[in-house]
Amino acid sequence: MLSKEQLSTFRSQLIKAKQGVEELLKNSDHYDLENASVHETMGELSNYDNHPADNGSALYEREKDIALNEHSEEELKEINYALQAIENGSYGKCEECGKDIPIDRLKAIPTTTFCIEHSPSQVTSHVRPIEEEILSPPWGKFVYDDRDAVMFDAEDSWQDVARYGTSESPSDFVDAVDDYNETYIEADEPIGYVEAYENFIGTDIDGKNITIYPNTQHEIYEDSLDDEGLMTIWGDLPPYEIDPYTEEEAEEEIE
Repeated sequence: MLSKEQLSTFRSQLIKAKQGVEELLKNSDHYDLENASVHETMGELSNYDNHPADNGSALYEREKDIALNEHSEEELKEINYALQAIENGSYGKCEECGKDIPIDRLKAIPTTTFCIEHSPSQVTSHVRPIEEEILSPPWGKFVYDDRDAVMFDAEDSWQDVARYGTSESPSDFVDAVDDYNETYIEADEPIGYVEAYENFIGTDIDGKNITIYPNTQHEIYEDSLDDEGLMTIWGDLPPYEIDPYTEEEAEEEIE
């Protein structure tokens, strides 16, 4: 059982802690952290000219201030509860079992009203913050039974949006990037097709009778195959499809 001197010491500690927490909360009352605009604390009138990274930093600081404020409010409740327990004469005894709380525990946590065996905070939560669900690239979560399947997936969605601009700049990359249009993941990946030969090859409705329609992309593809000494996945390239409607015939028809 605590002596009067010990109770007086703990009361003084709790009152001093209460004054400190109330001072912190008083200073934070200058802004409505949960409803007011982030720009009020930044001295900014508009979001228009701010870099996305600066906005992200401001949002992080606001979230941190809110978390610290909530922590202070909870701490104040615990202090007031402990002070009320002193007034009621129940301070120093566990609310659950009624046994005396060890003096060393009270010195370490003056606001506690439970012994260590019955402390409500004994159970460690393993529930992770929901924000962690988006920390990894979304396409990393896609699992396909057929790895060779071609489909418009989450990565393609990101690329379609990112090519209009991100917060990255060429200086943010280790490898040389010459243009802002290359500052996103797989920026050099073809858009609208997968393989280079899709630009100049065609088949009939059954996927047969492969036909080549020569163009610049076809020449580049053939040169790259020749340089590597390779053939296409279906073997040697089939002969060209020559369009009988020539430029001379078009000119004659116009005349």
